[in-house]
Amino acid sequence: MNGVATVGMRSRAHRRRGTVTAAALAVSLTASLTAGCTHHGRDDDRSPQHTPAPTAPSAPSAPSAPTPKPSDTAAGSPLAVKIDNVPAARPQTGLDAADVVYAEQVEGGLSRLMALYATRLPQAVGPVRSARESDLELLGQFHRPTLAFSGAQHKLLPLIDRAPLRPESPDQAPAAYYRGTAKAAPHNLFLRPAKLLPSAPGKAALTTGFSYGPAPSGGTPTATRTVRYPAARFTFTWSAGRHRWLLATDGTPTVTTDGAQVAPATVVVQYVKIRTSRYHDRLGNHTPYTETVGSGKAQVLRDGRSFDASWSRPGAADGTTFTAADGGRMDFADGQVWVVFAPAP
Repeated sequence: MNGVATVGMRSRAHRRRGTVTAAALAVSLTASLTAGCTHHGRDDDRSPQHTPAPTAPSAPSAPSAPTPKPSDTAAGSPLAVKIDNVPAARPQTGLDAADVVYAEQVEGGLSRLMALYATRLPQAVGPVRSARESDLELLGQFHRPTLAFSGAQHKLLPLIDRAPLRPESPDQAPAAYYRGTAKAAPHNLFLRPAKLLPSAPGKAALTTGFSYGPAPSGGTPTATRTVRYPAARFTFTWSAGRHRWLLATDGTPTVTTDGAQVAPATVVVQYVKIRTSRYHDRLGNHTPYTETVGSGKAQVLRDGRSFDASWSRPGAADGTTFTAADGGRMDFADGQVWVVFAPAP
């Protein structure tokens, strides 16, 4: 991702295909949703179609060469992994290697992460958890991404299968997953990315519409910024020494299992509409739906400053672009980007 001027350009032919696919997906979503959809099995990641992966040691063995599906793998297709973010799931594995991390609100006001990998694949990522309806809209801005997830509500599974992505759950790729021993289920499912992708696809796979370059003029000096959900919070504190934003989750520094501090170069607080979907979990909590197509306000944190900005994503097949307050392009700093979806005021 370093040195990229703009990675959001696609060919017109690809946009036409993405637009048709996104439209078909929207029709499928509308036709398939029914009220009162519940989870099946012991928890939200264990539907009848998605059973737990077999137990294995905490540390994965050296991965063997993958056998990717020729029709499904494509150069420039990133890996997206749904990652658990409740206290029992921390510390996570491989989170610091992601190019982009999206933070979203889920049932009960808690948070969950979607990590995108393009420039490098860590040995392991996790804990892996279940997919949500709004993930399909979010991932529409990438070219046929591989989605690694533990399972989904049974009425959502057909929509995932029809979405313009490559779904890879433990049922579909059992050799890519293992159960660790350091955490209790369901917070112990981990992914070996090399079992799904032969290699990191490269920075061109980050077709988000983001652009990278020098900071615009202005901005407000900012030492810390907190984003709150009803039952979770993210705090980013500027480190001049590291030139990064040090992340704390629910008041505790966010580190990975190997001790690395999660420290993005750019943080985007993207204000979006978060509505109630027709799905709910086994306890009756309705699943929030985060709308990532449209436009709205944002704050971009980089280089120790906060910049007011606006975001725009006209359609599901389009990337998300950010504009500075002066109307110019809002460039991000080189390095990991965190996008935290916050309820629009």
